[in-house]
Amino acid sequence: MTRRLIDEVMNDRFQMPSLSDSALIGGRMVSTIDAHVVKPLFFPGGDIGRLSVTGTVNDLAVAGAKPLSIFIAYIIEEGFPIEQLRRITDSVQRAALEAGVKILGGDTKVVEHGKADGLYLITSGIGMLHEGYHPNGCTIRDGDHVIVSGTLGDHAIAVINERESLGLTPPPESDCAPLNHLISTMLECADIRFMRDPTRGGLATVLNEIAQDQHQGFLLREDAIPFKPSIRAASGLLGIDPLYLANEGKVVAIVRGEVDKLIARMRKHPLGKDAAVIGAVTGEAGRVYLETAIGSVRQLPMLESDPLPRIC
Repeated sequence: MTRRLIDEVMNDRFQMPSLSDSALIGGRMVSTIDAHVVKPLFFPGGDIGRLSVTGTVNDLAVAGAKPLSIFIAYIIEEGFPIEQLRRITDSVQRAALEAGVKILGGDTKVVEHGKADGLYLITSGIGMLHEGYHPNGCTIRDGDHVIVSGTLGDHAIAVINERESLGLTPPPESDCAPLNHLISTMLECADIRFMRDPTRGGLATVLNEIAQDQHQGFLLREDAIPFKPSIRAASGLLGIDPLYLANEGKVVAIVRGEVDKLIARMRKHPLGKDAAVIGAVTGEAGRVYLETAIGSVRQLPMLESDPLPRIC
């Protein structure tokens, strides 16, 4: 629904080249922008401050860029506790140091009490494309491998457990983390055709978007997709397919050629220790299929509406 909204309202007027939130400017510079409305503001594994930096860094990194700097805007509700604001701002700075980017500037606005649910953050980022990397989804072809950097669904379940006081024990932790250092390692040792971070809508939605945009298809292997047992259990409790759960510290990549060396390198990195090859590109344009553990095949359609809003 969000995709249709952007396509039919914004893209129709702005004539954007794609639905991506990142764009190549002047040959090598990459720019991105993101808004963060997560609820609650604090959750196991992160908070809105860390999320705002890692989300922007990751959007640049999956576009093939080395993130350099970030601008941040605060929309603050009247009466918001100053101590919480300090805590979130400290988290912003720690995440920036972890990613190796600088906060260059920003803006603040205060709105009336009850009009902003506490705090919203907007971030924009700038990076430079890695030498030798030319992102072009049109080069995806049959037989290319689909890989993920680790277990899926951690962020969504961590946020919903905190928001709804589900009492899951131990409490799930978000995977909120900057991926730029891991992705730099990946680009050094593999022929990567395309990358995305499977945030809102999860793995299945991201692959559907790629399949429709690039007129290709995907066949995934259910038994190869990494999930923590607790995430599978929580998904079953909530009645949600974990393939549609949001992530904030994972990358999906389409890779050509041998992938064993790539997976081995990724598993040496803390954020890639559960990296796996989960499927391949097929010739059926616009379709994503899942081969189940019992050998049957089912289609994974585009997610129409998000069952877990305010995740990022």
